[in-house]
Amino acid sequence: MRMTDYPPVSPYAAGMKGTCPRCGQGALFDGFLTLRSSCEVCGLDFAKADSGDGPAVFVMFIVGFIAVALAFVARFMWYAPLWLAFLISAGAAVVLTLALLRPFKATLIALQYVHKAAEGRLEE
Repeated sequence: MRMTDYPPVSPYAAGMKGTCPRCGQGALFDGFLTLRSSCEVCGLDFAKADSGDGPAVFVMFIVGFIAVALAFVARFMWYAPLWLAFLISAGAAVVLTLALLRPFKATLIALQYVHKAAEGRLEE
C-alpha cells in the first residue's frame, strides 16, 4: 500500500494515543520511550523516526513553570514550610514529567511523518 491509501490520521490524536502516524492503529512504543522497529499493522518503518531533544525541552518548560508556581503557592498562599513546598513541587514535577514525555515524543514523531521531515541536504 502507498501512503495515500491510508485514511488521514491526526498527528495529535496519534501522538496522544501513542499509535502509528500512518495507520493510527499499531503501537508506536515498545517500552516507555523506546520506539518499535516498525508498525505491526501497516509495516511503517520507525527506524528514521527521531524526535531528538524536542519533547524533553517542551516538557521542561511546561513542568518547570507549573512546579515553580506550585512551590510559590504552597509557600506563600498555604504557608507551608519550605521542605513541604519543595516536596509538593518536586512530586508534581516528577508526575507531570512522566505523564507528558511519552505523548509529546509521539506527537513530534507523528508531526515529522505528516510533514515528511527529513535530514537537511545541501543543493549543489
